[in-house]
Amino acid sequence: MLKEVERWLSTRSWSVTDRPLHKILAAKQRTGQSVSVVLPALNEEETVGDIVAIIRHDLMQQVPLVDEIVVVDSGSTDRTSEVAAAAGARVVHRDDILPRIPAVPGKGEVLWRSLLVTGGDIVCFIDADLKDFSSDFVSGIVGPLLTDPEVDLVKGMYDRPLGGAAGQGGRVTELMARPLLNMHWPQLAGFVQPLGGEYAARRSLLEQLPFPVGYGVELGMLVDALHLVGLDALAQVDVGVRKHRHQDGQALGRMAAAIYRTAQLRLARGHLIRPSLTQFERGEDGFEPRTFSVDTEERPPMVEIAEYAERRVA
Repeated sequence: MLKEVERWLSTRSWSVTDRPLHKILAAKQRTGQSVSVVLPALNEEETVGDIVAIIRHDLMQQVPLVDEIVVVDSGSTDRTSEVAAAAGARVVHRDDILPRIPAVPGKGEVLWRSLLVTGGDIVCFIDADLKDFSSDFVSGIVGPLLTDPEVDLVKGMYDRPLGGAAGQGGRVTELMARPLLNMHWPQLAGFVQPLGGEYAARRSLLEQLPFPVGYGVELGMLVDALHLVGLDALAQVDVGVRKHRHQDGQALGRMAAAIYRTAQLRLARGHLIRPSLTQFERGEDGFEPRTFSVDTEERPPMVEIAEYAERRVA
Protein backbone atom coordinates (compact mmCIF):
# COMPACT_ATOMS: atom_id res chain seq x y z
CA MET A 1 0.00 0.00 0.00
CA LEU A 2 1.21 3.49 -0.84
CA LYS A 3 2.45 5.63 2.04
CA GLU A 4 -0.06 8.23 0.90
CA VAL A 5 -2.87 5.73 1.38
CA GLU A 6 -1.62 4.70 4.81
CA ARG A 7 -1.68 8.36 5.83
CA TRP A 8 -5.13 8.79 4.28
CA LEU A 9 -6.47 5.82 6.26
CA SER A 10 -5.38 7.47 9.48
CA THR A 11 -6.78 10.91 8.61
CA ARG A 12 -9.79 10.31 6.35
CA SER A 13 -11.32 7.05 7.68
CA TRP A 14 -13.69 7.52 10.57
CA SER A 15 -16.41 5.82 12.59
CA VAL A 16 -19.96 7.10 12.88
CA THR A 17 -19.25 7.58 16.60
CA ASP A 18 -16.48 10.11 15.86
CA ARG A 19 -19.06 12.81 15.15
CA PRO A 20 -21.95 12.90 17.61
CA LEU A 21 -25.23 14.03 16.13
CA HIS A 22 -25.31 17.26 18.14
CA LYS A 23 -21.97 18.32 16.63
CA ILE A 24 -23.20 17.56 13.12
CA LEU A 25 -26.35 19.59 13.73
CA ALA A 26 -24.36 22.50 15.13
CA ALA A 27 -22.18 22.49 12.01
CA LYS A 28 -25.25 22.43 9.77
CA GLN A 29 -26.78 25.40 11.57
CA ARG A 30 -23.48 27.29 11.52
CA THR A 31 -22.81 26.75 7.81
CA GLY A 32 -26.39 26.89 6.57
CA GLN A 33 -25.92 23.91 4.28
CA SER A 34 -28.95 21.87 3.21
CA VAL A 35 -29.07 18.07 2.85
CA SER A 36 -31.00 16.01 0.30
CA VAL A 37 -31.35 12.23 0.58
CA VAL A 38 -31.97 10.34 -2.67
CA LEU A 39 -33.14 6.73 -2.91
CA PRO A 40 -32.93 5.24 -6.43
CA ALA A 41 -35.61 2.55 -6.51
CA LEU A 42 -36.78 -0.24 -8.80
CA ASN A 43 -39.29 -2.71 -7.37
CA GLU A 44 -38.33 -2.18 -3.73
CA GLU A 45 -41.76 -2.07 -2.08
CA GLU A 46 -40.62 -4.42 0.71
CA THR A 47 -37.86 -2.14 2.02
CA VAL A 48 -38.19 1.41 0.70
CA GLY A 49 -40.97 2.42 3.10
CA ASP A 50 -39.05 1.47 6.23
CA ILE A 51 -35.95 3.33 5.06
CA VAL A 52 -37.90 6.51 4.32
CA ALA A 53 -39.83 6.30 7.59
CA ILE A 54 -36.67 5.89 9.68
CA ILE A 55 -34.90 8.81 8.00
CA ARG A 56 -37.98 11.03 8.42
CA HIS A 57 -38.43 10.12 12.08
CA ASP A 58 -34.77 10.25 13.17
CA LEU A 59 -33.35 13.00 10.99
CA MET A 60 -36.28 15.26 10.10
CA GLN A 61 -38.77 15.04 12.98
CA GLN A 62 -36.47 14.29 15.92
CA VAL A 63 -33.65 16.51 14.67
CA PRO A 64 -33.48 18.82 11.60
CA LEU A 65 -30.58 17.22 9.75
CA VAL A 66 -32.22 16.17 6.46
CA ASP A 67 -34.13 18.76 4.44
CA GLU A 68 -35.73 16.47 1.85
CA ILE A 69 -36.10 12.79 0.96
CA VAL A 70 -36.61 12.02 -2.72
CA VAL A 71 -37.30 8.56 -4.11
CA VAL A 72 -36.59 8.35 -7.84
CA ASP A 73 -38.58 5.45 -9.26
CA SER A 74 -36.98 4.03 -12.38
CA GLY A 75 -39.98 2.09 -13.65
CA SER A 76 -41.18 -0.12 -10.82
CA THR A 77 -43.99 -2.56 -11.55
CA ASP A 78 -44.82 -3.09 -7.88
CA ARG A 79 -46.02 -0.59 -5.23
CA THR A 80 -42.65 1.08 -4.68
CA SER A 81 -43.95 4.57 -5.45
CA GLU A 82 -47.06 4.25 -3.30
CA VAL A 83 -45.17 2.81 -0.33
CA ALA A 84 -42.45 5.48 -0.53
CA ALA A 85 -44.98 8.31 -0.74
CA ALA A 86 -47.01 6.92 2.16
CA ALA A 87 -43.83 6.84 4.27
CA GLY A 88 -43.22 10.51 3.60
CA ALA A 89 -40.89 10.72 0.59
CA ARG A 90 -41.37 12.91 -2.42
CA VAL A 91 -41.56 10.44 -5.30
CA VAL A 92 -40.37 11.43 -8.76
CA HIS A 93 -40.44 9.13 -11.76
CA ARG A 94 -37.24 8.89 -13.75
CA ASP A 95 -38.92 9.48 -17.12
CA ASP A 96 -40.46 12.74 -15.90
CA ILE A 97 -37.04 14.27 -15.26
CA LEU A 98 -35.40 15.94 -18.26
CA PRO A 99 -37.82 14.36 -20.77
CA ARG A 100 -36.05 15.77 -23.81
CA ILE A 101 -33.26 13.21 -23.18
CA PRO A 102 -34.80 9.72 -23.35
CA ALA A 103 -33.95 7.75 -20.23
CA VAL A 104 -32.04 4.49 -20.38
CA PRO A 105 -32.08 1.70 -17.78
CA GLY A 106 -29.48 1.87 -15.04
CA LYS A 107 -28.79 3.11 -11.54
CA GLY A 108 -26.33 5.78 -12.67
CA GLU A 109 -29.00 7.25 -14.94
CA VAL A 110 -31.29 7.72 -11.94
CA LEU A 111 -28.59 9.27 -9.76
CA TRP A 112 -27.65 11.71 -12.53
CA ARG A 113 -31.23 12.83 -13.08
CA SER A 114 -31.80 13.21 -9.34
CA LEU A 115 -29.58 16.31 -9.35
CA LEU A 116 -32.31 18.10 -11.29
CA VAL A 117 -35.05 17.39 -8.74
CA THR A 118 -33.17 17.98 -5.49
CA GLY A 119 -31.94 21.19 -3.94
CA GLY A 120 -29.51 20.20 -1.21
CA ASP A 121 -25.97 21.55 -1.04
CA ILE A 122 -25.10 18.00 0.04
CA VAL A 123 -26.67 15.02 -1.72
CA CYS A 124 -26.75 11.67 0.06
CA PHE A 125 -27.48 8.50 -1.93
CA ILE A 126 -28.97 5.48 -0.15
CA ASP A 127 -29.88 2.19 -1.87
CA ALA A 128 -33.55 1.28 -1.46
CA ASP A 129 -33.06 -2.46 -0.80
CA LEU A 130 -31.43 -2.20 2.63
CA LYS A 131 -32.78 -4.29 5.49
CA ASP A 132 -32.54 -3.47 9.23
CA PHE A 133 -31.75 0.10 8.19
CA SER A 134 -30.25 2.62 10.59
CA SER A 135 -30.25 6.38 10.15
CA ASP A 136 -26.55 6.21 11.07
CA PHE A 137 -25.99 5.48 7.39
CA VAL A 138 -27.14 9.01 6.58
CA SER A 139 -25.78 10.97 9.54
CA GLY A 140 -22.48 9.06 9.39
CA ILE A 141 -21.66 9.89 5.79
CA VAL A 142 -23.13 13.40 5.83
CA GLY A 143 -21.29 14.36 9.02
CA PRO A 144 -17.80 14.93 7.56
CA LEU A 145 -19.21 17.09 4.77
CA LEU A 146 -20.93 19.37 7.28
CA THR A 147 -18.03 19.57 9.73
CA ASP A 148 -14.99 19.60 7.41
CA PRO A 149 -14.97 22.00 4.42
CA GLU A 150 -12.02 20.15 2.88
CA VAL A 151 -14.03 16.95 2.36
CA ASP A 152 -16.09 16.67 -0.84
CA LEU A 153 -17.20 13.01 -1.00
CA VAL A 154 -17.77 10.40 1.71
CA LYS A 155 -18.37 6.67 1.19
CA GLY A 156 -19.96 4.43 3.76
CA MET A 157 -18.00 1.36 4.84
CA TYR A 158 -19.53 -1.63 6.60
CA ASP A 159 -19.58 -5.38 7.03
CA ARG A 160 -21.54 -7.19 4.31
CA PRO A 161 -22.75 -10.62 5.47
CA LEU A 162 -23.88 -13.20 2.92
CA GLY A 163 -26.14 -16.06 3.94
CA GLY A 164 -25.26 -15.55 7.59
CA ALA A 165 -21.50 -15.57 6.93
CA ALA A 166 -19.74 -12.37 7.99
CA GLY A 167 -17.66 -10.54 5.41
CA GLN A 168 -18.70 -12.67 2.43
CA GLY A 169 -20.84 -10.07 0.68
CA GLY A 170 -19.46 -7.66 -1.89
CA ARG A 171 -18.29 -10.35 -4.30
CA VAL A 172 -17.93 -8.01 -7.27
CA THR A 173 -15.92 -5.65 -5.09
CA GLU A 174 -13.39 -8.35 -4.18
CA LEU A 175 -13.21 -10.04 -7.59
CA MET A 176 -13.32 -7.00 -9.88
CA ALA A 177 -13.30 -3.53 -8.34
CA ARG A 178 -10.62 -3.94 -5.70
CA PRO A 179 -8.08 -5.52 -8.08
CA LEU A 180 -8.76 -2.80 -10.66
CA LEU A 181 -8.30 0.01 -8.16
CA ASN A 182 -5.17 -1.48 -6.61
CA MET A 183 -3.54 -1.98 -9.99
CA HIS A 184 -4.57 1.18 -11.80
CA TRP A 185 -5.60 3.72 -9.16
CA PRO A 186 -3.62 2.66 -6.07
CA GLN A 187 -4.49 5.93 -4.32
CA LEU A 188 -8.01 4.53 -3.97
CA ALA A 189 -6.89 1.22 -2.49
CA GLY A 190 -7.90 2.33 1.01
CA PHE A 191 -11.64 2.33 0.29
CA VAL A 192 -13.27 -0.58 2.10
CA GLN A 193 -16.47 -0.50 0.04
CA PRO A 194 -15.68 1.28 -3.24
CA LEU A 195 -18.88 0.01 -4.88
CA GLY A 196 -21.17 0.69 -1.92
CA GLY A 197 -24.36 2.53 -2.77
CA GLU A 198 -24.37 4.65 0.38
CA TYR A 199 -22.36 7.84 -0.07
CA ALA A 200 -22.72 11.59 0.07
CA ALA A 201 -21.07 14.43 -1.79
CA ARG A 202 -21.24 18.14 -2.29
CA ARG A 203 -23.46 19.18 -5.16
CA SER A 204 -20.60 21.37 -6.39
CA LEU A 205 -18.62 18.17 -7.03
CA LEU A 206 -21.43 15.96 -8.35
CA GLU A 207 -22.51 18.47 -10.96
CA GLN A 208 -19.01 18.40 -12.49
CA LEU A 209 -18.80 14.60 -12.83
CA PRO A 210 -19.89 12.41 -15.73
CA PHE A 211 -22.22 9.59 -14.64
CA PRO A 212 -21.94 6.09 -16.13
CA VAL A 213 -25.57 5.14 -16.58
CA GLY A 214 -25.34 1.66 -15.07
CA TYR A 215 -23.44 -0.36 -12.49
CA GLY A 216 -20.17 1.42 -13.17
CA VAL A 217 -21.36 4.66 -11.58
CA GLU A 218 -19.73 4.12 -8.18
CA LEU A 219 -16.30 3.18 -9.52
CA GLY A 220 -16.43 5.91 -12.16
CA MET A 221 -17.40 8.53 -9.59
CA LEU A 222 -14.51 7.59 -7.28
CA VAL A 223 -11.94 7.67 -10.06
CA ASP A 224 -13.20 10.93 -11.54
CA ALA A 225 -13.46 12.60 -8.12
CA LEU A 226 -9.89 11.57 -7.36
CA HIS A 227 -8.67 13.32 -10.50
CA LEU A 228 -10.87 16.37 -9.95
CA VAL A 229 -10.40 17.13 -6.23
CA GLY A 230 -7.63 14.81 -5.00
CA LEU A 231 -7.44 12.03 -2.43
CA ASP A 232 -7.66 14.22 0.66
CA ALA A 233 -11.08 15.48 -0.43
CA LEU A 234 -12.38 11.89 -0.26
CA ALA A 235 -13.22 10.02 2.93
CA GLN A 236 -15.06 7.01 4.37
CA VAL A 237 -17.06 6.35 7.52
CA ASP A 238 -17.75 3.03 9.27
CA VAL A 239 -21.53 2.77 9.73
CA GLY A 240 -21.75 -0.85 10.92
CA VAL A 241 -23.46 -3.64 8.97
CA ARG A 242 -25.20 -3.51 5.61
CA LYS A 243 -27.88 -6.10 4.87
CA HIS A 244 -29.62 -6.17 1.52
CA ARG A 245 -30.98 -8.35 -1.25
CA HIS A 246 -28.18 -10.26 -3.01
CA GLN A 247 -28.13 -10.89 -6.73
CA ASP A 248 -27.42 -14.18 -8.47
CA GLY A 249 -24.12 -15.07 -10.08
CA GLN A 250 -25.06 -14.10 -13.62
CA ALA A 251 -26.32 -10.69 -12.56
CA LEU A 252 -23.03 -10.21 -10.74
CA GLY A 253 -21.20 -11.14 -13.93
CA ARG A 254 -23.01 -8.40 -15.83
CA MET A 255 -22.24 -5.97 -13.04
CA ALA A 256 -18.55 -6.88 -13.16
CA ALA A 257 -18.43 -6.44 -16.93
CA ALA A 258 -19.97 -2.96 -16.69
CA ILE A 259 -17.51 -1.99 -13.98
CA TYR A 260 -14.57 -3.27 -16.01
CA ARG A 261 -15.77 -1.29 -19.02
CA THR A 262 -16.08 1.85 -16.90
CA ALA A 263 -12.50 1.39 -15.77
CA GLN A 264 -11.37 0.65 -19.32
CA LEU A 265 -12.84 3.91 -20.60
CA ARG A 266 -10.98 5.82 -17.92
CA LEU A 267 -7.71 4.09 -18.66
CA ALA A 268 -7.80 4.83 -22.37
CA ARG A 269 -10.36 7.09 -24.00
CA GLY A 270 -9.70 5.48 -27.35
CA HIS A 271 -11.87 3.99 -30.10
CA LEU A 272 -12.84 0.75 -28.41
CA ILE A 273 -15.51 -1.62 -29.69
CA ARG A 274 -18.83 -1.64 -27.86
CA PRO A 275 -18.56 -4.74 -25.67
CA SER A 276 -21.02 -7.48 -24.84
CA LEU A 277 -21.05 -10.35 -22.39
CA THR A 278 -22.19 -13.88 -23.20
CA GLN A 279 -23.34 -16.12 -20.36
CA PHE A 280 -24.83 -19.62 -20.38
CA GLU A 281 -27.98 -21.20 -19.00
CA ARG A 282 -28.96 -24.86 -19.25
CA GLY A 283 -31.99 -25.38 -21.48
CA GLU A 284 -33.77 -28.36 -22.97
CA ASP A 285 -31.00 -28.89 -25.53
CA GLY A 286 -28.03 -28.23 -23.25
CA PHE A 287 -26.31 -24.97 -22.41
CA GLU A 288 -27.75 -22.02 -24.29
CA PRO A 289 -25.92 -18.70 -24.74
CA ARG A 290 -27.43 -15.44 -23.57
CA THR A 291 -25.70 -12.26 -24.72
CA PHE A 292 -26.07 -8.92 -22.95
CA SER A 293 -24.76 -5.54 -23.98
CA VAL A 294 -22.60 -3.89 -21.32
CA ASP A 295 -23.94 -0.48 -20.38
CA THR A 296 -21.16 1.87 -21.43
CA GLU A 297 -23.12 5.06 -22.03
CA GLU A 298 -22.33 8.00 -19.77
CA ARG A 299 -24.19 11.18 -18.99
CA PRO A 300 -22.19 14.43 -19.16
CA PRO A 301 -21.55 16.63 -16.12
CA MET A 302 -24.84 18.18 -15.06
CA VAL A 303 -23.42 21.70 -15.36
CA GLU A 304 -23.44 21.14 -19.14
CA ILE A 305 -27.21 20.60 -19.22
CA ALA A 306 -29.16 23.76 -20.13
CA GLU A 307 -32.14 22.91 -17.92
CA TYR A 308 -29.87 22.56 -14.89
CA ALA A 309 -28.19 25.91 -15.59
CA GLU A 310 -31.60 27.58 -15.92
CA ARG A 311 -32.71 26.00 -12.65
CA ARG A 312 -29.66 27.38 -10.86
CA VAL A 313 -30.30 30.89 -12.18
CA ALA A 314 -33.94 30.71 -11.14
